[in-house]
Amino acid sequence: MHRFLLCAAAGLIAAGFLASTPAQAAPYQIIKWPVTNFCQIWDFGLPTRPVPSNYMIVSPPLPNLGAALSMKQKLWHRHVCLF
Repeated sequence: MHRFLLCAAAGLIAAGFLASTPAQAAPYQIIKWPVTNFCQIWDFGLPTRPVPSNYMIVSPPLPNLGAALSMKQKLWHRHVCLF
């Protein structure tokens, strides 16, 4: 019974912490790999980062995937990105 109460209390504390953490408003950015000049949309709202870590960020934070696709196309037309 004590173990159940302890787990329930820990769950409530964790839920309160997650609810109080602000959401990231614009997680998408375009990254560029240096050797190939390949650009990729990356969701920086994910808990992982791109591997290898030698990428460059070539766009401002973007609010959604549609905006990221539009920005990637603009970068391609400006010859910033190869693909």
